[in-house]
Amino acid sequence: MQGIKHIIFDLGGVILNIDYRLTSQAFKDLGAQNFDELYNQFHANSLFEDLETGRVTNGDFLASIKEHLPEGTTDEQIVHAWNAMLLDFPVARLQLLQQLRNHYDLFLLSNTNAIHLEALNKQLERERGIPSLASFFDRSYYSNLIGYRKPEKESYQVILDENGLKPEHTLFIDDTLPNIDGAKALGIQTIHLQAPKTILDIFRKG
Repeated sequence: MQGIKHIIFDLGGVILNIDYRLTSQAFKDLGAQNFDELYNQFHANSLFEDLETGRVTNGDFLASIKEHLPEGTTDEQIVHAWNAMLLDFPVARLQLLQQLRNHYDLFLLSNTNAIHLEALNKQLERERGIPSLASFFDRSYYSNLIGYRKPEKESYQVILDENGLKPEHTLFIDDTLPNIDGAKALGIQTIHLQAPKTILDIFRKG
């Protein structure tokens, strides 16, 4: 951590526990028996990328998914299945963020979408009485709002530029290797967080 003044955190798998398999199973329970193939297909035709960069609306996304589900499936059922992967915010990680803010500038950089973002903030308020993730960071950057996804260089560059950060004084923590490589390409210091390690292990003294 020598020389580090600013830390950029990923969200899912770093601060928030997630399990993609739960969303896969939830869609299969709705009748999409080929959801894993469908998910890959939608990645190939950019539906999910467009959702995560704000290029398609929630309504268009839900309509596209609905075409592959039994007639009568509601938007609410789809949203519930889509959010199934979102688990919990371990309180120790949130406490760590609060402590780190006394020593570093903290930023959040997440590939996410409007549906998940709304659910996450509602969950945080319901479980912890905290209105939004913004409470833990100097600034938060979400792909659906900035129009870029990791590992696109622009997603990191916007944080550096808007906040006057020098890459060599900036640490980026993510659990996905391509995202780590994207940050490294700009000279940002990185830590590839791999389970079972958590951010608590990174900052544990001694």
